Order: sequence, then structure tokens, then C-alpha cells
Amino acid sequence: MAPSTESESRKLLNRLRDAMADGGAGQERLDRITHLIADSMGTEVCSIYLFRDNETLELCATEGLNAEAVHKTRMRLGEGLVGRVARNSRAINTANAPQEPGFRFMPETGEEIFSSFLGVPIQRLGQRMGVLVVQSKAARSFSEDEIYALEVVAMVLAEMTELGAIIGDSDVLTPLHRRSQTFRGGIGQEGNAEGRVFLHDPRVVVTNPIGDDPDAEMARLRDAIKQLRKSVDQMLAGEDDDDSDHLQVLETYRMFANSKGWMRRMEADIARGLSAEAAVEKEQSEAQARLRSVPDAYIRDRLEDLNDLSNRLLRILTGQGSETGAERPLDAILIARNIGPGELLEYGRSLKGIVLEQGSVGSHAAIIARAWAIPLIIHAEGITTEALNGDQILLDGDEGVVHLRPSDSVTTAFRDKLAMQAKAQERYTCIRDLPAETLCGTTIRLDMNAGLMADLPSLIGSGAAGVGLFRTELQFLIRSKVPRRGDLARLYARVMDAAQDRRVVFRTLDIGSDKVLPYMKRPDEPNPALGWRAIRVGLDKKGIMRMQLQALIRAANGRPLTVMFPFVAQFEEFSQARQMLLDEMEREKHLGHALPAKLEIGAMLETPSLAFAPRQFFELTDFISIGGNDLKQFFFAADRENEQVRRRYDTLNVSFLSLIEMIVKRCDEVGTPLSFCGEDAGRPIEALCFAAMGLRSLSMRPASVGPVKHLLRKSDLTQVREVIETAREEGQQTVRKAVLEWLKAQS
Repeated sequence: MAPSTESESRKLLNRLRDAMADGGAGQERLDRITHLIADSMGTEVCSIYLFRDNETLELCATEGLNAEAVHKTRMRLGEGLVGRVARNSRAINTANAPQEPGFRFMPETGEEIFSSFLGVPIQRLGQRMGVLVVQSKAARSFSEDEIYALEVVAMVLAEMTELGAIIGDSDVLTPLHRRSQTFRGGIGQEGNAEGRVFLHDPRVVVTNPIGDDPDAEMARLRDAIKQLRKSVDQMLAGEDDDDSDHLQVLETYRMFANSKGWMRRMEADIARGLSAEAAVEKEQSEAQARLRSVPDAYIRDRLEDLNDLSNRLLRILTGQGSETGAERPLDAILIARNIGPGELLEYGRSLKGIVLEQGSVGSHAAIIARAWAIPLIIHAEGITTEALNGDQILLDGDEGVVHLRPSDSVTTAFRDKLAMQAKAQERYTCIRDLPAETLCGTTIRLDMNAGLMADLPSLIGSGAAGVGLFRTELQFLIRSKVPRRGDLARLYARVMDAAQDRRVVFRTLDIGSDKVLPYMKRPDEPNPALGWRAIRVGLDKKGIMRMQLQALIRAANGRPLTVMFPFVAQFEEFSQARQMLLDEMEREKHLGHALPAKLEIGAMLETPSLAFAPRQFFELTDFISIGGNDLKQFFFAADRENEQVRRRYDTLNVSFLSLIEMIVKRCDEVGTPLSFCGEDAGRPIEALCFAAMGLRSLSMRPASVGPVKHLLRKSDLTQVREVIETAREEGQQTVRKAVLEWLKAQS
């Protein structure tokens, strides 16, 4: 008899708990589970498929199919009906399975005689774990109550698997969180590190998925919901009424916390036999499954709100707060879904590395990681559900790979790589105070990029001549409100003090794209990288721009001041921004404030259009800095967040080098100083080629100054230029191979 009532559903869960409580190995438990589910559901077949890796499902237990197929039948994610359930994280219910699109016949299982099919995902908080299937000979569609009951059972199976209740001799039944795992993601900051996992937000472990007393569980849920709503109300009460955008976000948050539909679904889950926390997690898991397939950014953000609220509710129910008592190891590598700049700064520079499930190469987390010169991997999908505090972890920021609980052979090879890098670093210490002068007598100015006061001590130790880029947006990103002019002026003054009379180039506020202020409403843009950002925001929000310019002038207090406007696409944008700065100079003079002894006003060339600007632009600017990251992205029409296309286009492509050469010539014609700022400036081979193309100033992260200087000092730019010219004449797409062969011949 199928469980068409709440009491039947509870009976099934109670039988499941009893089966799990009995002794025996994991395989025995799985066999008992499939038998009792088939019996309770009134079906001839019940099967459990679990993932043996991220792409392959394996039949691990069955009641009704051929026993010989267990641990032999496998399928890829998306293959057959079972694979489709796993890939889409949605149930499939059909009365005629062989006629369903994508049906795969597996003769070794003997399933051809079964017509009806119901499969539901076994998942936990976005982590795919397997598929639970029931089948019958009679052609029928399963009822909504039956689907619901099987989903509840699948959720309990996921929790029990997480708790290590299903362990066996088979590879696929090895305990979770003990297997070696490799995660591939994007490179946010290059570098390598070995350490121990430290979770930014340790996940809640539900130890009692099945509830004994539904009334008591309902009461626990309602009390926890009251606490949650009270905390959200307190958050709203503490906000400034003038900060309408931030208030709107929190109002949406409160709307979810007061959602009757959310509450009703969780109460229904409890009535079916789940505990209060299991009911919360079931709804959270389904929301995360939907999150993977939603293309709309606004809806994804709202589902993330619901996910965050669920985490808060789970912590209230279980008492497992963010302070778990876990001590941060000395060699901590931080693991998080995502992290704000303020939270990351609280950890300080002691972190060995950072791994995020989300993030972006231009985000505030990436900016801070570069400032700290620690490796960062982004888009490492699934790592927060797999990693545990204290796990050994290897972070290869050069390849975008994370090894979690690595094998001895992987660890040995990785340590050999670290040892070679440490030996190479020793060579750079002795040339720290020497100029980056090439064998042909050309001196290249090497500056460093910065964005935090904590970066400035690296200026002296790195051997950099000055700060070629100081990112001012970090001070806006780490606050919940617009910073005050006086606070900014004091900060900028401290930056100048720390630079000890060395030149500091202050880039004005560069927000938008993936750098969104928490107190500014984020516009709904289909392509933010090409949207309302940087100088476009400054020219539209003139109040913020003027306030920042005033702070910079007052910080200089009679000292030289260098200001650079980002993401200029046309001459008029620069001339408008430049005039705003000159107007503020006049205003400060009228107020009797000290003016900078010298004022330099420059622009970042990050769009191909600006390379073709009128001659007047190059004459008007005091200096130009090529923003290599964005310029390369727009030149090749290749999103630098997209690994599929980003790596297809080499910085040393002859077309891109020809663009650099053209910009150098245009600046030389009018005597405008030119520099290159970006990740590629800190890569020795790229830096050497830029210098050969005529660039005489490069700005990079502090850790790159030594390697770049080392290569420049042992190279002849005339010879490098000849190698590049020969490669271009031969029609080669990139000069990299030719330059590497030349360098090899020189060594």
C-alpha cells in the first residue's frame, strides 16, 4: 500500500531509522533500506545510485533488479533517466519509462519488465549525492503524496550518508570527507600554498533528521522563526533611513523571513516525519538545486537570501553558531562560498591562501589577495560541502587547482615545486636595491600596486620605485555607508606618509561590474563588465566623485598629488573628469586650504577605443596607464571570468603587441609618459616583451618586482625586439614560443 497519508509517511521514516540503527556494514544497511522502501511504497523495485566521482553514478543497492548488477552498473551524469534526475536535481515520474526521452536500457539489471519509474535526487545543500528510484510493472504515475514521501526519504538518506552511517568496502561507499578530492576553478591570484582548511562558515550538521514528536518539532520551528524575525527586525532598526538602497535589500530579507509559503512547506515536512532542522535543510537543498538552473541574476540573488536565512535558522535550531571553537591553524587556508572585504580583512595577512566557491577575478576578495600576495582560487564548486576544518589542502594558484586531502605522491610533488620556488626567491633579495637596467642600458621603472595601508610596508622591501596604482575603492567596499571626506583624507595622507616621498598614483573610485558597493543599488545589467562602472559612475554621481577629489587634495596638503581616472572610453569623459578635479582645486584654494605642490592628472587606457582617441587627448593627459586586464578582455572579446575563452588568447599575441606598440608611439609623439598596469606586468616573460615594445614603466604586485627585475637585468631589449619582429614577419600568432626559445639559448 502506497503511503498516501502523513501517518504512512511517518511510518516509513521510522522504519528507515530502525533499519539504520541495526548493526552491519554499509552495504547491509543499504540492502535493508531498499527492501523496506519497496515494501512501504508497494513497488517491485527500489534502487539506490550514488556518485563514485563528480560525473559517474553507480548502482549501490537494489530490491527487485538483478543483484549481480550492484556496483557494476554505472552511468554518466545526465545519462538515462537516473542520470537526468541527478543532473537536473528534479524528480522524474512516468508511467512508461522506455518511452521517455533519454531512456537508457541496461540489460544487466533486468529492468525491462518494469514500466513505471519514479526517481528523486539524493542531495544536501547543493551537493549531488545520488538518486533514489522506485519502479513497478504496472503502468501508473505516482501520486504527489508518493513523490513527496520519497523525497523526504531521500533527504534523510543524504543526512545519514553525511553522518557516515553508510560505509562499506566498495570505493563508492568510502566515508565522505575522507576521500582525496581535486577541485578545478579560476585563478584569482597566482601562487602556491600548503596548509590546513579553515572554514569561514562551518556548516551545520543535522544529527537528528527524523522527528519523534511532530507537535514538539513544530513548536521548535516556530520559536526559532520568531528569533529569526526578531534578529532581522533589529538589523533593519539599526540602518540609516537615508540609505534607501540598503534598506530595500533588508526589506526583501524580512519578506523572506515572514514568508508564509516557506513556513507552510517546512511545517508540511515536519508533518511527514522530519525534525525541525531537517525540514529547514530540505527546503534549503531544494532552493540551492534551483539556484544552479536559474539564469536570472535577480532571482539568483533572492535565492541566496533564502539560503542565508536558512543557515541562520539552522544555527538557531541546533545551537551551532559560527563560533564553533575551531582554532585557526597557523597555516590556515580559508574556504568560503564567498566573502566580503571587511570579513576578509579581519583575518589579516596570516592566511596562506583562499578558496572560494563563487567570487571573480576582479572582486574585492581578489584585490585583497593580490595586495597580500597570497594565492586565491575562485569557482571551486562544491568545496565548502566537502572540506572539514583541519583537512590538509594544497592550493596551486598557477593552474587553478585545489588538492583536498591529497595522496602522498601528490604532496611530495607539490612540496618539490614549492622548494624550487623558494630557492628562486633567494636570488631576488640581492638585487632589491639595484635598478631594473637591461644589458642594452635601458632602465625600466618598476612600481607596485596597492589598495590597503597594510600593503605599503612592501614598498621598501619589494624594491619597487613607487606605487603605480593605489585602488581607492576598497575603502568604500568595506563600509556599510559612504565614507566621510575627512576619514578618506586622513587615510590618503597616511598612504603618502608611508610611501616616504615616493610617487603614489591614486586611481579614483572604480566600482561596478563585480565590485558593488553594499549601500548602492546594483543596476540590473546583462553584461556588467560593459556597463555602468568606474568613471561612468563618477560622472553620473558627481557628489561622490567631488568628495573623493576633495579628500585627495586635502591629503596632499602641499605635497605632490597624482590622480588617475579609470575606464575612460573617450576623450570627452577624461576632459570632464579632469575639469572636475581642476574645479575642486579652485574651490580648495578659495577656502584657503593648501594645494598640492604638483598635480598630475592621468587616465587608464582599458578600452581599445581610447587608443584611437584624438591627438588632443594624448596631449592633455599628464600620463597614461594601460589597464592590461580589461584592455585584453575587450580587445579579444574574451570574458576574463570565462576559462573556456580566456586562456585561448595569449598576451603575447602579435595583434595585442601591435596595439601596445601603437599606443607607445602615440604617447612618444607628444611626450606623454606611459606605463602598463595589470597581472601581465608581473609576469617576467610578458614584462620583457612589453619593455621590448617600448614601455618604460610597469606596475605589478610587490612579489613580482624581484622576478621581473631579475629577467630584465640579464636581457638585451634590442635582441628581444629582433626575436619579436622575426616572429611577426613569419606570421606566427604569438611570439611566446620564439621568446622562450631565445631565453633558453641565452642561459
